[in-house]
Amino acid sequence: MGSDVASGRSGTTHRIVGVDIARGLAILGMFVAHTLPNPSNTELVVDGRSSILFATLAGVSLGILSGQDHPTARGSRSAIYRIVVVRALFIFLLGIVLASLGSEIAIILDYYAIMFLLIAPMLFLPRLLLAVLLGVFAFGAPALASLAEQWGEESESIADVTRDYFLTGYYPALVWLPFLLAGLIAARSGLSRPSTQLGLIVVGGVAAFAGYGVARISPDVSAKAHSGTTAEIFGSGGVALVVIGVLLLVTSSAPAPLAQAATALLSPVAAAGSMALSVYTVQILALAVVVRVRDDSGLIDYPGWPLLLWLIGGSLVLSWLWRRFLGKGPLERVLSVAAGTRAP
Repeated sequence: MGSDVASGRSGTTHRIVGVDIARGLAILGMFVAHTLPNPSNTELVVDGRSSILFATLAGVSLGILSGQDHPTARGSRSAIYRIVVVRALFIFLLGIVLASLGSEIAIILDYYAIMFLLIAPMLFLPRLLLAVLLGVFAFGAPALASLAEQWGEESESIADVTRDYFLTGYYPALVWLPFLLAGLIAARSGLSRPSTQLGLIVVGGVAAFAGYGVARISPDVSAKAHSGTTAEIFGSGGVALVVIGVLLLVTSSAPAPLAQAATALLSPVAAAGSMALSVYTVQILALAVVVRVRDDSGLIDYPGWPLLLWLIGGSLVLSWLWRRFLGKGPLERVLSVAAGTRAP
């Protein structure tokens, strides 16, 4: 949930619209996953995949922050590391606060912050080495998580909390690290290049086919949402890459009339994506209020469709107006000041 900017030769900065739209779609997908009535408890398209798209975009954001396909020079990298650490600390503390509100939603922010810290030492590694590490984590972390689940009962000890954050929680950082690595590799390949955009679509499609295909033909393999398996990593991670590739292609490499129309049509979604931290936080605050008002027993009882429509409609309208007249989102402003950055 950082500022996505691309530096031009003139030294100016601008947002990458396709990335903003993708992040906005991830946020809206989370709204659906959290509030859509689902009596049969069947897996929805947005389940798991929205948060995985979100995590992949975290890697993209870090790649943009550190220079895309022209990485920041060695002498200036300490500033990048400082920004990443400050963002991680801010997001971690915000995640802890939101988790204490009783929204009954699994908060991603504190896990997300740990992912930032884990990937920070890898930011400037060559793409080939990043790809190797992606494979190592994609196959090794799920196996390690499976072993970790057998280490003992859940408790509030430091060891068990650490195990939860890294391996066995709802968004285990080591298991989810391949998504950030995939996003970082994408950014290092040059997001404005049509070849990169097509590559994301092709590679993502192949990965999704492989992950879901293996799960479909093998009864012992699962690719279900939040299963944390290698099949889910490739399946849902591949879908995330396809979404990012398509949106980048349509908004920047398509014929001008189509790119302009898509950008205008999806501008409210892009606005929400440009202030994802603020929109996500408001969502959790709203859910915390609603669940307490409607159900004193502590059971999850959201208003369903009315709440979902209000969340989506309100987020799109208010984000567009805020972006149009006030610029950067409120929490994004605070984070920018804390990190010492001035991205738009």
